[in-house]
Amino acid sequence: MPASARSATRADAVTPGLTDLIARLPGDPDLIQPLVALVLAIFLYATAWGLARLVAPRLRRRLPPLGDALAGHVRAITRHGLAAGLLLLGLIFFPEGSLGHLVMGIVLGGAVALLATHLLRGLAIPRWAVVPLALILFILIVSGSGGGIAPVGEMLDRVGVTLGKRRITLLGLLSIAATCVALFAAVRLANQIIGRSIQKASGFDPTQKLLAQKLAAITVIVAAFFIGVDLLSIDLTAFAVFSGALGLAIGFGLQKTIGNLIAGIILLMDRSIKPGDVIVVGDSFGWVNKIGVRAVSVLTRDGKEHLIPNENLMTQEVENWSYSDRNVRVRIPVGIAFDSDLPLAQKLMLQAAQESPRVLANPKPNVWLTAFGESRVEHDILVWISDPEGGVGNVKSDVLGRVWQLFRDHGVTIPYPQRVIHRAPETDQP
Repeated sequence: MPASARSATRADAVTPGLTDLIARLPGDPDLIQPLVALVLAIFLYATAWGLARLVAPRLRRRLPPLGDALAGHVRAITRHGLAAGLLLLGLIFFPEGSLGHLVMGIVLGGAVALLATHLLRGLAIPRWAVVPLALILFILIVSGSGGGIAPVGEMLDRVGVTLGKRRITLLGLLSIAATCVALFAAVRLANQIIGRSIQKASGFDPTQKLLAQKLAAITVIVAAFFIGVDLLSIDLTAFAVFSGALGLAIGFGLQKTIGNLIAGIILLMDRSIKPGDVIVVGDSFGWVNKIGVRAVSVLTRDGKEHLIPNENLMTQEVENWSYSDRNVRVRIPVGIAFDSDLPLAQKLMLQAAQESPRVLANPKPNVWLTAFGESRVEHDILVWISDPEGGVGNVKSDVLGRVWQLFRDHGVTIPYPQRVIHRAPETDQP
């Protein structure tokens, strides 16, 4: 005997047994049966609640990408998912069309609707899109338990308008909306799971991980598009007449966007600019916070975030202070009076540089005499730092503050600019 036939036989055997048991209870069977169904539904939900407290933490440990993607909704999703499974099994104890079957169907519909709500909200789907989808699922399950989905589908299919040779019905619009929301949620879930899995992979550096995430996201979106076309039975050949013109218009309108997308992928592939690099582009100085599809986010020391199009980084000159080496040399000009003790002043400048906390000991700082100015002897203090993202202005300020204090303690003077004014000789007036 086939397995399906054996299952049907067991269900038929269980249902009359339960019906006979309910019939032996005192009172009206039409009232006792839905009451028993409600008590059973509450018991099954309580069982699912208890199981979820045990299963959810283990599920998060065994599937960390899934747990991270759904944030704090894992326990609720597990609870309502287990409840939906148990309630689905509970339906076989009540004959179709009975009040007990309807009560179990209502509770099952609520469990499925709550499951969909928590699942979609965990993926940051807007509430305005979640609530209608959950309501549709609830109505479909309840109508299936109370007499079949077909009458509801026929009613929704009768409501519509005819535009030309095509008829747009409420059933079709609901199907399109539900499919779009489901695909959008699937794309979000797939991107988050794949992204977190790539982030935890140990064989890639940060740039390769970011590139893999971008390529995976594009692949998931393309796959979802074709799956949606297949599910909605959209005939793409019907759009062949204007698809060429539309594609040409989109090509001209989105050429900058496509160019920025390709430029971003190239930047990640050749690794010339990576997240965390300190770069200078025009007047923008800061470290790369994120490389997006359209632009690179550069965070400045002022807390401002500059969004620079990817194409600009491909076509303009860019200073990358941490491309091959994070060590950066900082030049600090200092001038002293001509009558100062030159070796002592240079020793004090070197001491000030060595005592600064961000200055590296290797390469060691140095002091160069660069020129004899109009009113002072020009020097450059050359120091190296390894954290350019922390800025260079504060390093200069710290070193100059130490130089100023040491000069005052040892009598080394920093001269004021000197100007000599010659008075013209007086002449007799005519």
